[in-house]
Parts: sequence; structure tokens; C-alpha cells
Amino acid sequence: SGDTLQLMEQSLDCNLLNNTVRIKFLNCHLLPGGVHIHETHDRVTLLILTNQTVHRIVLPHPSRMYRSELLTEGHVQSIFTDIGKLNLRDPANSFMIPGIQGHSTNSTASATWLNSDGEALFALASWSGGILIIQLPEQDAAGNPVLLELKHSSVMQRLLTGWMPTAIRGDQGPSDLPVSLAVQLLEHDAFIFALCQDHKLRLWSFKDQVCLMVADLLVFVPASKELRHTVSLGHKLRLAYSSTGFFLAVYLHCPKRGQFCVFQLVSCIESNRYSLDHISTLFFTQETLVDFALTPTDIWALWQDEDNQANVRYISFEHNNAGQWNQVFTQPVAEEELYIPEDQDPKIYCRGADRIVDPTMDGLKKEVTLAVENAIQNSVTEYEFSQEVYRQLQVEFWSKFYACCLQYQEALARPLALLVNSRTNMVCLLKKGFQSFFFPCLTIDHLYMSSDECLFLEDECSLTDDPDVARDLHRLVQCLRLVGDAITLEMASLMETAVSHLHPPEKAAEQILEYLLARDTETHMELQSKLQDIRNPGNVIQLLLREMDQEGDLDTGDVQPPHIRMNITQFFGSNVAINIVCQAVYHMSVTRFLICRDLLILEQLMLHLGDSMNLGAGGYLLQLQQDLIPRTSLLVCSYFVVRWASRSLASAVPVDMMESNLRQLSVLELTDSHILTTQRPVTGPGTVVELFYQNVARKHILSRLLSQANSPLNQPLINYTQVGIALASHLLQYLWANNSSFLFAEFLMGHCQYVQLQVLRLLEDMALPALVLQLAAIAVTEARDDWKILAALWTKIFKHHLDLGHNHQAYESLTQNPDSSRQLDCLRQLVVVLCERSQLQDLVEFPYINLHDEVVGIIESRARAVDLMTHNYYELLYAFHVQRHNFRKAGTVMYEYGMRLGREVRSLDGLQKQVNCYLVGINCLRQIRSEYAWIVRPACGATLTGETAQSDAWDWLKTNQIPSIVATKESSATDEAWRLLSSYLDRYQSPSSQYHRCVINKLLSHGVPLPNWLINSYKKVDVAGLLRLYLNYDLLEEAVDLVLEYIDALMGKGPQYFNIERSLSATAPPVWLPYTSIDQLLQALGENPGNMNNMRLCEKLRSSLADYHQQVDQTTSDMSSYRRQQQQL
Repeated sequence: SGDTLQLMEQSLDCNLLNNTVRIKFLNCHLLPGGVHIHETHDRVTLLILTNQTVHRIVLPHPSRMYRSELLTEGHVQSIFTDIGKLNLRDPANSFMIPGIQGHSTNSTASATWLNSDGEALFALASWSGGILIIQLPEQDAAGNPVLLELKHSSVMQRLLTGWMPTAIRGDQGPSDLPVSLAVQLLEHDAFIFALCQDHKLRLWSFKDQVCLMVADLLVFVPASKELRHTVSLGHKLRLAYSSTGFFLAVYLHCPKRGQFCVFQLVSCIESNRYSLDHISTLFFTQETLVDFALTPTDIWALWQDEDNQANVRYISFEHNNAGQWNQVFTQPVAEEELYIPEDQDPKIYCRGADRIVDPTMDGLKKEVTLAVENAIQNSVTEYEFSQEVYRQLQVEFWSKFYACCLQYQEALARPLALLVNSRTNMVCLLKKGFQSFFFPCLTIDHLYMSSDECLFLEDECSLTDDPDVARDLHRLVQCLRLVGDAITLEMASLMETAVSHLHPPEKAAEQILEYLLARDTETHMELQSKLQDIRNPGNVIQLLLREMDQEGDLDTGDVQPPHIRMNITQFFGSNVAINIVCQAVYHMSVTRFLICRDLLILEQLMLHLGDSMNLGAGGYLLQLQQDLIPRTSLLVCSYFVVRWASRSLASAVPVDMMESNLRQLSVLELTDSHILTTQRPVTGPGTVVELFYQNVARKHILSRLLSQANSPLNQPLINYTQVGIALASHLLQYLWANNSSFLFAEFLMGHCQYVQLQVLRLLEDMALPALVLQLAAIAVTEARDDWKILAALWTKIFKHHLDLGHNHQAYESLTQNPDSSRQLDCLRQLVVVLCERSQLQDLVEFPYINLHDEVVGIIESRARAVDLMTHNYYELLYAFHVQRHNFRKAGTVMYEYGMRLGREVRSLDGLQKQVNCYLVGINCLRQIRSEYAWIVRPACGATLTGETAQSDAWDWLKTNQIPSIVATKESSATDEAWRLLSSYLDRYQSPSSQYHRCVINKLLSHGVPLPNWLINSYKKVDVAGLLRLYLNYDLLEEAVDLVLEYIDALMGKGPQYFNIERSLSATAPPVWLPYTSIDQLLQALGENPGNMNNMRLCEKLRSSLADYHQQVDQTTSDMSSYRRQQQQL
């Protein structure tokens, strides 16, 4: 665009190096459609036109570059590799277009060709209304460029030097200004077709220098009077040549609607004149035509709608009496995932003057997060603001960032042109930022996705020769679409959840049907009416199931590819081809999962209707129950598995782990399998299906296709459509679990894509804890020295043992965890869960080797943080110390318990418990020698000293407290002051919690420790505010404990302590973390590397954040996947 030309070479067979180049033309701009590529047996020639110059670039042909080499590597050099060595200003390969200063043409029409002598010729509209021809001599041959102009008098003037423009002669008007040019080489001549702004088509012979034909195209336009006296620059012309004839397609741009006219060129040998034989006229009402292409049988057209989305359709110009265009299903601009082409990787951009240090995906995520957080901070003028304000700012700025990403994506997705290769049937959509390859849509998918007006009887007849069965199939598909349109997101999630948890799909279908019958009577009645029209429902359902069932016997014998060159050994082996085939399988699985789901619901409706409806031949109900519904349920599950595998990312596996894995599998006598061969390690992102196709399936598929006589690989010319269908269909069969040729599971084992966290997470989603434990135990033996994976695996083993009530196994698993932070988290969870279950005996008797201080700290923290009357953590801690004969510690615990009961529980029951606590404490001290029978009184907050101060304090309390104050021995003025403060905070609540914040700020400013009740009260309403206060007063340890507890709450461990209704999950509302304050906390902890306690706290916090981010990523992926599936309904 503009003055810059970007060229990219793509290959379906090999990955290319140096395959992208940008060329900048100074002081001129490229003509639209002014880049032409010509391929010969030994070279690729680029002919380029700008508004002032023409250029020729000659590159080697790929087949010549590697003529004698066997291609065994994954990458080869592109033809653009040495383009930088060329002199693009060489006079032999460029020419300045002459003209008169101040005059220019509105037409950008151009055409080019290479003649038999190797000369390059450019045809373009001249500013005066004629056709200008520029001829460059053969590459590396002596000679000067030749300039020719096409005159209206049918004479070619050769202008060697001193060219005189026709505007000076005044013998030509602008009415015949070409707006579209095309050239066709026939024998030893070049025919130049010029579609002019006066709506006439002119044909010129370059060899004979005569005008062979002038045709008025308005003859074929209804009500053409209004166009007769107007000019149009929007007309377009395309040519197609085959053994059956020479065809022309003309797009006539009309104000209200456009039309295509298709002609065949007819020659008169005697008079050497030509005429047009009109074949058909095709109308359309689309908005803006971007481009179109002509083949000997079809017209392909690209439009851009009001939403800037590409709309592609095609039509047969000979065999289409209804004039109906066929749908092409293109994917809209992604709303959940953003595509970034390789040549426009965001890592090349900078923020300010600093280049991004870490160009990895994780590094980019950190950069983006930091940039958004900085933008939020820069927008705030106040030092403190409420949690709700911060949430609103987060939503606002992340929405801005997302909008920028969508705008970037939309700009890259702007359609530019269609590329249709009539020889191979390949169709590509070229966009500003990338290209899309069209893939043939199989009949079943086409029937389900197409609207009724776009379906024809021949579509159904491709599956059967019986027209009655074809009509039944059409009606059945209409019923399926009705069901699909009526299903809501909630209904669809029922089936997704059921299948993912290995529940019977037919049960979910029954539940969905109940909802449909209860809420959508209109759809129910319409379905009943359409079902009545199906002559034999059982027969047509069987036909549909047969077409979608991939079960079969594929030979998977030894694969020994012949040592032949790129056309077979590397056939469809590039990353581009791998993505095309695997994406085709993915879209097939998505569509067919929906078809099978809707069919299962429809079958349940037919059962519900029973014999009350006359649905064809008798006995169909028994057939439904015993045959059709079970087969449909199996297909639902099978396509769900394929869909899951098609979007599951493969794990990156280093070479040493791969080799170790193969050695271990050799013990199982699997080394003779052709699946378990040493392959290149997985290093980049990609799905497991793509990895499977690249390393295993492609070789098997090619071997099988080569062994078939009627295979598309054994045809004289490779047909992209046939090859694509064959590859995708065979790959789907190799992924089909019911096939004897099911190689996928063995491949996963051989390439270390097994029992890692992805598979364990899937089993967890399916609620299969026993399988999780079994699989995780195997994974532990495989992980060996990878402590990160071992830590994650032991954490999962602990979690599921604890959930299943296997307390001793849960304890053993946490002791095996190599990550101290995860081990402490598991220990904390063990204490809380066993206390809630009242399984205190197990909790006390565990040995806690090397974990004694940690478990005491956890129980002490819990004891001091929760309500005394609802939890018995003090009694648990007492039993813990007694079990270990530490009687002084046990006595200290009971003494602290008694003190708190006296302060916080003012009742007879509390007094009795207090007495018992003191008696138990005295008894503990009597169990040890007298010199050790003492305890240190626990601190209980700020204490007022002095009798005068105590008296003044009581007077103040009587003045400010409504109920009368009665002093007791165990109740001090300090205790009553805390109670008064608590009552005031409860009575005068503020939406922004400003009273809590002011009180805590005042207490901390005087160095007063915060009571537990105040901390617990404030963190329920504003955890971020409490964290900021901790940071302001350098209470780093308290801040770390708060963040760790809050992260646990978000992940489901104690959410009630923070007033969190639903923890992190795909179906819950979004959750958040105060990242700005956490970043400040991490920075403060890292300022003094010599402080080992701070370093320990920092490591613990980072580990907890990593676990949280891992769960956030998984939850976000699950949510995005679910939304995408619902958008496709």
C-alpha cells in the first residue's frame, strides 16, 4: 500500500527462511493491482507498476534452486533470500513513465506479460485516454526500453525517442479511457482487452497492431439509459482460458446493483475479427466488490460488508438457472483470540524509548500488564481511593487496551484480493496482514451450516441417488437447525459439561428437551410439523450417522517413505499446510459435534412424541432406543474428544526428556512401534493434533494414499481440493478412538504429551479423582528431577487424597512435596479441613517431621483469628503439645485461651470455660519440674498503666458508652475501649470503609498492634486498603500473610473470611488482585537481599502468585473456549 510493497512466499511443503521482504519506492506510489507475478520453468518474474515507473525483478524458480538435493531438513531458503543483492534501479529492469507535468489519469488499470523472447511488457492507461505499452528487453540482453501507444485509429506508433503525446495532436478523446486491462497470450500473439469508462470492451492485437473488436456492454444491462451518458471507473474485467474455450467475465458497476456478464470469445477466421457469445448475466446486491476471479466454470467474488467483514461467494455461470450464489463460510475477526502474523510480531515494537527486554509470550504479558497498571496510576490524582474505584479503572483501561487490539486485528483483516488457481482449485483470500486458505466443505457440514435459500436438491443428492431420501435428508437438516437455533447458552453448557465429565449425553439431551418443551412452544410445534414430512426418519438418520462415523480399518503397517524429492517426501509438511489440515479437522469436529448434539435432542423429541405422531415406518421407536440414540451418543463423545485435542497445546519437551521417555517405554516392549521413533523436540506453541500430524499421521496418510490407484496423489495434476479432503478425512480417522488404527494415544505416550497437568486437569474437570491419583502417581515416577512438575503433581495428589478422606495419604503426599511454599499451603489446608471435619485425632497424631514449628504457627494463627465459641483451635493446640509431652507449651496455650475468654465472652458459659482453662494450665505446670513451671503472659494489646490513668479511662468510657459499665477483675478499661470501638464501627458503616481505614491508620501511627477482630472486619470490605496501610507502616510480614490468605480465598480456601461469594472459576464473576500494592510489596521485600526473612517471604509470595496466575490462565482459557463454542451455534 502507498509506496511500500510487501512480498511473502508461502509453501505447503517446506518451511521457508527469509520469505518476507519489503520494497519501498521513493517519491511514487504503487498502482492498485499493479503487482504481477509470472512463473516460467526456470524463474519467477515480478512486474511492478507505480504511478511514475515500471520495474522488473527476476528471481530463481524454487525447483531450480534445489534441483539435485534431497530435502530432509525442516526449512529451506526462500526465493527472496538474495533479493537484497539486486539493483532495483538498474536501467535494464526499470523505466520512468513519460508524461506531461500537471496531467494525470484517474484510471489505475494495468496489465503485464512476458513474450516468447523473454521480454517484459507493461500495459497501462495513459493520461490522455489511450493505452501505453512499455517493453523492456530480455533479462541480461542488450537493448533499450521501447515505448508504444495504442491509437484510436487502430495503428501502433513506435516511439523510440522524442515521444509526442497525443494530447498535443488532439486526435483522441478520454471516453475510451481503460478502467480495467487484461492480456491473454494466444499462440504467437498477445490479445489486450480494455474495458473502458464508456462501457465498451475493446480487443487489440499486439502482433497485428489492429483493434479486433469493440463491444457495447450496455446492451446487456437492463434500463441502461441512465448509464449511457455517465462514465464509470468501477468496471472490472477477468479472463479464463481452458481447452473448452476462452471466457471473459465483466463486472459492470451500477449505482443500485452490480452485475456480472460472462462471454465466450468467438473468432471469425475469414475476416480475422472477433465477437462475444453471451453465456449468462448474474446479479447481486452486495455492498462493495473488492475483487473477483474467473475460472472456466465459476465466478468467485469478494465483497466487504458494512462491518468491514469479508464476504466470499461463488457461482457456476453455466449451470445455475436460479442465479443463486453459493455460501463460503469465512471466520469473522476473532473477539477472544488475536492473531498476530509472524512478520508483524509485537515484540518488534517499543514502549517509549526502551526496547522490550523479554520477547517471549510471558514477557509480553508482563509488559502489557505493567503498561496498563502504569496508565491506571497516571490517571489517578488522589493517593488513596476505594476498591470499587480501582475496579472501575481496571475495567476502563483494560477495555481500552482490548479495543486497540481489536482495531489492530480489524485493520490486518481488511480484504485485499482473491487468488483462485483454476488448475489446482486452490482459493486464497489475501488480507492486509495475512492470508486465508479456503478448505472444501463436506456435504454434511455444508447442509447444516447453509441457510435454506442456499440449498439445492443436488446438494442432498450427492449423498444418495434416491430423490426421496434426499428430500428426507433436507427436512431432517432443517429440523436440526431449528433445534440448534432454539438452544440457549445455558442449555448448550449442559451438554458440554455432561460430555466433559463422561456423563451419558442422552441424559443431557433429555434435560435440554425438557427446557425446550417448557419455554419454546412455537419451535416445538414447528418441529412436529416438519417431522411429519419425513417419509422414513430411521433410514435418513442412519444415512446421516454413516456419513459422520469415522470408524474403519486403516492399515498402519511400517511406513517407509520412498527417497524422492520434495513433491512427495515433504508434501503438505510445512507449518502452513499442517495448520490448514488440522484447522480443517478442528472445524469439522466443531460442526459435527453440534450436528450430533442437535440430532440427539431431536431423537429424544421423537421418543417423547412416541406413537402419537405418524413418523414413517413402524418400529422406529425401538430402532431409536436400541440403535440410533446409542450411536449418536457415541459420535457426540468422539467428536468432543477430537475437538478438545485440536485446541489443546502441546507441552514443550526437551531432547533429554524425550530420550529418557523412549528408554523407559522400551521396557514395555514398545520400541518396535513406528510411533515411538526419535523426533524433533517440541519447542514452540502448537496443538497436540498438529504435532501428531507432523510427526506421525502425515507419513501414514501419504503412504496409504500412494498405495491407492485412484488417490489424488496419483493423478497427473495435484488438486488442492481433493488432496485437502483426503488428508483431513484420514487424519480424523487416525484420531478416532474406535478405530483399530487409533495411533493418537500411543503417540501421546511416545512424545511425552501425557499425564502432565493438562491431562490431570481434564480428569479433574470430569470429576474422576481416582484416575487423577492413579495417573499422577505414574507421572511422579516419570518426572524424576523436575522439581516444579513434582511439586505440582504432589500438590494434586494431596488435594485429591484429602477430598476423598484419605488423611494419612494426604499427609504423606505433602511431606514429599519439594516446594516448601506449596508444602506449607498443603499443611495449612490439611489443618483447616481436618478441623472442619472434626477429625482431630489424625491431626494431632501426625509426626510432622521438620514441620513442627510450621503446624504450630498455623494453628496459633487460626486460634487467634477466629471466633472462640465456634472453633476449638486452642483445645487442638493444647492436645498437640500434650501429645508431644510439651506441658509448659500446653499450659501457655490454655492460659492465653482463658485470657481471651475473659475479654471476649461475657457470659456464664464463658466464665466456666475460663476457669477450666486456668485449672488445666495449672495442671500442666505441675507435670514438670518446679524450675521450669512458669509461663510468659501473652501480650494483649496496648495496656493503660497507672491507677490514675485507669480511673480516667473508666470515666471516659461511662461518658461515651450508652450501656452502663461494670468493671470486673478480668475486664480492663482497655478491653472495654476495644468493645466500644467495635460497636461504633458496626453502627456507623460507610460504603468506602473510611472509618475502618481512619481507625487503623491512627492505631498504626501510634504503634498499637491491631486486634484480630478489627483486621477480620476490615479485610472483608477492603483488602486492598488494609494492604496499603500495612505497606505505609512497613509491616511487611503482615502484608505477606494478608496477600497469601487472600490468594487462598480467591482459589477457594476460606473465601468467607473476605466476603467472597464465589471463588475463581470459569462460570463465576471475575476476581481481582491489588497488583499495584503487591508489586510495591515485592519491591520492598527485595530491597535488602541480606535479610533472609524478607527473602523467604518474597519467595513464598512469588510462588503463591505463580499458582494463582496458572489457575487464572486455565480459567480464562476455559471461559474463552466456552464462549467461542456458543458463538458458533
